[in-house]
Amino acid sequence: MRTRVRAAALALLPALVALLVSLVVLAVVLALIGVDPVTALSAIFDFGRTPRAQSNQTRAWISQTVPLFLAGLAVSVAFRMNLFNIGVEGQYRMAALVAAAAGAAVTLPAPLHVTFILAVAMLTGAAYAAVPAVLKVTRGINEVITTIMLNSIAVALAAYLLREYFRDPDLPANTNPSTSKIPESGRVPGLDGLLELFGMQSPSRPVNGFLLIALAVGIVVAVVLRSSRFGFALRVSGLNLNAARAGGIPANRMIIQAMLLSGALAGLIGMPQVLGEHYSYRTEFTAGFGFSGIAVALLGRNNPAGIAAAALLFGFLDRAAPSLQRAEIPPSVVTIAQGVIVLAVVVVDQIGRTRLRKAEESRAAGPSAPAALAEVSGAASTGPPGRTGNAETAGTAGNTGTTGNIGTAGNTGTAGNTGTAEKEATA
Repeated sequence: MRTRVRAAALALLPALVALLVSLVVLAVVLALIGVDPVTALSAIFDFGRTPRAQSNQTRAWISQTVPLFLAGLAVSVAFRMNLFNIGVEGQYRMAALVAAAAGAAVTLPAPLHVTFILAVAMLTGAAYAAVPAVLKVTRGINEVITTIMLNSIAVALAAYLLREYFRDPDLPANTNPSTSKIPESGRVPGLDGLLELFGMQSPSRPVNGFLLIALAVGIVVAVVLRSSRFGFALRVSGLNLNAARAGGIPANRMIIQAMLLSGALAGLIGMPQVLGEHYSYRTEFTAGFGFSGIAVALLGRNNPAGIAAAALLFGFLDRAAPSLQRAEIPPSVVTIAQGVIVLAVVVVDQIGRTRLRKAEESRAAGPSAPAALAEVSGAASTGPPGRTGNAETAGTAGNTGTTGNIGTAGNTGTAGNTGTAEKEATA
């Protein structure tokens, strides 16, 4: 038990130190661009002066965190396979449009209706991610290039489909197009009373109920990646694709499966808005979660728990935009803060983990470390280790019967004794 606690503390320590360092670096950067760091940081941590304002700010924080968490999960699955799915942005945009249109076109009982919409979203995201996966497997085209191009295509294609095929016919001609409203049976109810459980006042609108679905998705992904055969094959393939192929794991199939799963998770990113906020797809649909998900996945080290923490951090910064505006500070400070934090945390966290690992290895070596070092030094002074087998020849030449056995030292790693054997044989 103490070992596990120690391991957990050592794992968290670099991240905490990195976060503190990132705040210092952020303050310096803000000062360099002419923004008062104290005022900016105060605005970022400002949740309002009234209980209702504080609860509304908390609700906004949760609303920003949920899609960021899903985006981080989608990116991390591809990262584990050493695939850079930069196309999450286009995949969730297409999925949100098709799922909103399909959800508005059917009428089903409440649980089935929501399940149907989620299934359509995941299938659409997976289908859009299948294009770069197939091109990589069949033609060897880098997925970064294809997914970036598909992002641009998705923006134009979604606008075209919305205007020509999925537009709500009841909307006036001079208004921004959107899909028809999803019926009540296809909406995810809000979480009334959630903030009251923590002693806060009820917000103006209930917390988005998709929070529970996102938590369930995160748990399932964590279990699949850690405990399933697919998760094991994914990890092995990501570490060394050639070794995995030699071990009988079909590399091409794993690439396609990883991209399909990544695209399916990406299809859920827009669902909090579609099912819990607007109940339709609009031209002003929130974009950018796909690219933010890359930073969230990197910051969370591709671990679902770490991704959740990183999503909370990014969501916390995103919801601070109104507070910065009230303090007459450019909202772009949020983007600057996110970039600085990611850079500082990744660098400092990696340095800290490397030093802790070396310290643990030295502690595990114990008192035998100096002896091992001396032994290695002895081997280095006797010449190339690859020629230790010559000790057997030296033993034969010197007619010392037992010295011939020294040739076995090449198998035991005690090449440091070979020099002595050769001297005795010569004598």
